[in-house]
Amino acid sequence: MPPGPASRHDRPIFVLGCARSGTTLLRLMLHAHPRIAIPEETRFVVPTWTARCDFGDLTERGNRRALAEWITGNRSTKVHVLGLDPAAVIDEIVAGPPTLGSALGIVFRAYARLHGKPRWGDKRPSYARHAGSLLRMFPDAQFVHLIRDGRDCVSSLLEMPWYKGDVHHAIAVWRETIDQGRRLARRLGPDSYHELRYERLVADPAGELTRLCGFLGEDFDPAMTRPEGLAQRAVSSQKEWHGRTRGAVTTSRVGSWAERLEPWEISLAEAAFGERLAEYGYEPSGLPKPPVSQLAHFTRVSSHRRMAQHKDALRERWRQRHEPNPVECRLTPEPSTSAT
Repeated sequence: MPPGPASRHDRPIFVLGCARSGTTLLRLMLHAHPRIAIPEETRFVVPTWTARCDFGDLTERGNRRALAEWITGNRSTKVHVLGLDPAAVIDEIVAGPPTLGSALGIVFRAYARLHGKPRWGDKRPSYARHAGSLLRMFPDAQFVHLIRDGRDCVSSLLEMPWYKGDVHHAIAVWRETIDQGRRLARRLGPDSYHELRYERLVADPAGELTRLCGFLGEDFDPAMTRPEGLAQRAVSSQKEWHGRTRGAVTTSRVGSWAERLEPWEISLAEAAFGERLAEYGYEPSGLPKPPVSQLAHFTRVSSHRRMAQHKDALRERWRQRHEPNPVECRLTPEPSTSAT
């Protein structure tokens, strides 16, 4: 049953979108809200979910402690960036409800508490693929999907030092994320799923964020439109690809795909997801169709990706059959806190 109005202010918030769609900017805007805490990107939720069968029956305190120590001690999951006291988090998980969702919720709740805020969220582009798992743990969650012109996302992805795919994979990533978001929208409805466009967000931050806050059941705060000050403190200078978040919100990169992609790459992207672009109001380039060889290559890449995702789904069904405990978060709301 969907959560009632009384629980609206306690619902987790998950931000998703294709990589390079502006989710870091949106995360900073939300974190600037006096009631909402959303940390920089970590990598512990999905790995912990995937490993959930390895920790045994969580009704046993020793197993909860092993889970807590794994979450807080594995540096590959970047939990350390939250700035929490690992020992205190471990003790809270051990004393908490014996479900995986509760353990993960305790980590995020501790982060929100550290910032004097009553509500928490998280951001990862890949959450589009894992929304079903998140909903099993947090059935009252609200999802915010940031959508940007796929051609801008593709061009930006290809410039990232950490991105190892080619243009065919980048195009497939945007198309898959859009389709995953559509399925999530149909599943959840307007009370739990909200889309906003990057181009509108940077052109009218106050208007778009006011509508987003209405969806979240929060009052809009003007500080959300000025995330650059927060970014200067919260975004690592080593992440050069997030450097623009440290400046004022701007529309300067909207439509830059026209100069950053080769004509055949633009044509291929439009052939692969042109209908989806049109549905969101993005104008086509008018370029001719891409070479048949490139279309055939994209088809092969897309098929291989679907096969890999099908195998992942089969593995997930096996894990679900072998879960030793319920996974739903059973935390009760904490007393109200005031922002610092």
